Amino acid sequence: MKRWSRLLIIGLAFVFGLGYLPPAMGQGLTIKPQYLVVKIFRLASGAVLKKMTIEYATLGRPQKDQSGNIINAVVSCHGYNGNYSQILMLKGMVGPGRAFDTNRFFIICPTALGSPGSSSPSTSGLGPKFPKFSVRDMVAAQYLLVTKHLKIKHLAGVFGASMGGLQTLEWITRYPGFMDWAIPIATSGAFDGRKAALVVNSTNAIKMDPAYKNGYYKQQPQQGMGLRAVMSFVWYFTPAYFKMKYKTTQSMVMALNMVAMGGARTMDANDVIWRNEALLKFDVRPKLKKVKARVLLIGVNTDEIIPPVDFIPTAKAIPGAKLFSYNSILGHLGCAFHLTKADQAIRAFLGK
Repeated sequence: MKRWSRLLIIGLAFVFGLGYLPPAMGQGLTIKPQYLVVKIFRLASGAVLKKMTIEYATLGRPQKDQSGNIINAVVSCHGYNGNYSQILMLKGMVGPGRAFDTNRFFIICPTALGSPGSSSPSTSGLGPKFPKFSVRDMVAAQYLLVTKHLKIKHLAGVFGASMGGLQTLEWITRYPGFMDWAIPIATSGAFDGRKAALVVNSTNAIKMDPAYKNGYYKQQPQQGMGLRAVMSFVWYFTPAYFKMKYKTTQSMVMALNMVAMGGARTMDANDVIWRNEALLKFDVRPKLKKVKARVLLIGVNTDEIIPPVDFIPTAKAIPGAKLFSYNSILGHLGCAFHLTKADQAIRAFLGK
């Protein structure tokens, strides 16, 4: 597969949450989903889900101490449009002998609440009647999975990129003594500023499509979903990447048309809007000073969505946190596809 085609597929997977990845991108790892069904789950708002499904998968094997407690569990949190399998996009970083070593760690990969696979507006059958949720609710569901279902009393660590980074920050601020370390990647302590504008515009693009029908649509609002996808795609890469990749206006138009078609076919409008609203509620900045875990925060200097002005203050606010950043022509997408640039920093941080 040509390099540009591979990058475009990965970009589309990030923007649309595609379930398929070419074998080379899966790093030779096999990952299969499992499901936990919870009869009653109360959200932070007070709303109740009478039935909540949590999709998850695992990599590696649990190691236990003399008391039978699992001691090597790590939670991997996925990005905006991902699911349990998005960990496979961390090219060269996950597997035996890799930085996130599956011979060393028992990695738990949950699909976040609100993302298809786990309960969401589209998968629950509730559509627009699905209760609004937050990043806090995503992590509360994961905590339930880890502690009640998998019987884990303490995590070795937690990590994640993009929206997975928000979940990582939620983990270490809500359950500060529950893990030894954390690696939030391409993230910040609050979802505000330009990144908030991006998701607000995304939501508005969908709602302005007459086919949306206040969430009671029978077919996806293709025009709104296509516009939303194009806006997101443009933000994922750097200006330098677009200049390098698209030599003519015609090639750019063709790419954007492909993105628009993908956005209308692969996602659900209510899922997108509900998730957008969850991001806008996120702000753990007042709690960062209470973090007890060792933290390595990783940023991409050329990221258009989470730039240094966002991730540097977040790192400084966490007691004892280390910061590592690098450049990537892929921009925000570099938090996954070029994470190998942080390989040595992660290995040094995790130690033997």
